[in-house]
Amino acid sequence: MTDAVTITGLTEFSRNLKRLDSDLPKALRVAFNGCADVVVNGAKPKVPTRTGKARGSIKSRSTPTASRVIAGGKKVPWYPWLDFGGRVGKHGSIVRPFIKHGRYIYDAYFDNRSRYVVMLEESLLDAARSAGVEID
Repeated sequence: MTDAVTITGLTEFSRNLKRLDSDLPKALRVAFNGCADVVVNGAKPKVPTRTGKARGSIKSRSTPTASRVIAGGKKVPWYPWLDFGGRVGKHGSIVRPFIKHGRYIYDAYFDNRSRYVVMLEESLLDAARSAGVEID
């Protein structure tokens, strides 16, 4: 379903950064959050709003080896229905057409994929430089 960006050797890269300096993987996570913000900022304006909770629930949450965008949660349990569709309500009385790739987050990812990839590459190179690794 998703056309994910995979980086071969990222786990080893993060592990080796940690050997050089224990704070570098944290910097990598923060950099990945910045990359994910490209998708977040592309998705938020497209989400319809009554209270703003659904729009406000879209956030970047990354690890040292993955860049992620999340939405919904305990305070906004209807977000998946809003993005992907389906049936809700008593006896499934409220119907929203189902869209496999969603309406907001995946569309923002596909629209901004090239920019996202460039930012990921720059973030990895910056992390390597800050560790003292020479880059050609």
